Amino acid sequence: QVQLVESGGGLVQPGGSLRLSCTVSGGIFSGSTVGWYRQAPGKERELVASITSGGYTNYADSVKGRFTISRDSAKNSVNLQMNSLKPEDTAVYYCNARGARFARAYDYWGQGTQVTVSS
Repeated sequence: QVQLVESGGGLVQPGGSLRLSCTVSGGIFSGSTVGWYRQAPGKERELVASITSGGYTNYADSVKGRFTISRDSAKNSVNLQMNSLKPEDTAVYYCNARGARFARAYDYWGQGTQVTVSS
């Protein structure tokens, strides 16, 4: 059973930091590209950052220099360190894992965690 469990969301003041974690179970972590997406009210879901199984990273322009994505293979988890947070970073953040196993593509999502940046 594949599961993606997110943690670390919450309320933070502008300029503050949060660290999100996504733990991936079900035997797919090592071969997956794992990404963090976010969706603000009234807006489409957008990619925030992703990291491939080989460690290649990709960031949205809006978060470059502020957010860092990393993999922890010992814990089957991907972390998103978010610094210098802005009110426009407020959204529900979702973890995604995609790849292929036994020649079949997969695409799994977590349940989401709320991040609110407000004074």
